[in-house]
Amino acid sequence: MAKYETSMKVRFGDIDHAGIVYYPRIINYFHVAFEEFFSDRVGLPYHELLDGRRLGFPSVKVDVDFRRTLAFGDVARVEIQTLKLGNSSLTLRYRIRKEGTTEPCVVARITTVCVDMDTFEPTRIPDDLRTVFNYHLAPEE
Repeated sequence: MAKYETSMKVRFGDIDHAGIVYYPRIINYFHVAFEEFFSDRVGLPYHELLDGRRLGFPSVKVDVDFRRTLAFGDVARVEIQTLKLGNSSLTLRYRIRKEGTTEPCVVARITTVCVDMDTFEPTRIPDDLRTVFNYHLAPEE
């Protein structure tokens, strides 16, 4: 199926003393890509999902494999595909690579749960969102 891809430039504030992206910033890149996914593929800015529809997708499990470094000035290409779509949970695979290369710098699996923002209780992923996530379902590995 389809994959979603966006890019972001590595900024000076993203790097550590070693001159490479500080690992917590990688997690932020994933979330920025997730927000862009909602705007670009769902047609709904993520803040409108939170404030208007009162739904959120907090992360409940994060598994990250750091393979190569990213440095100041690099353009990070962030790819998202759905690995698993449950009733209220969702596991996405993120891959980050330097623009112009094919080898991933970072590969991650992040599981989120759709929650009601008023109660923070899990709720079923709505059909319109489920359709978009299904469209981005990765082939079996």
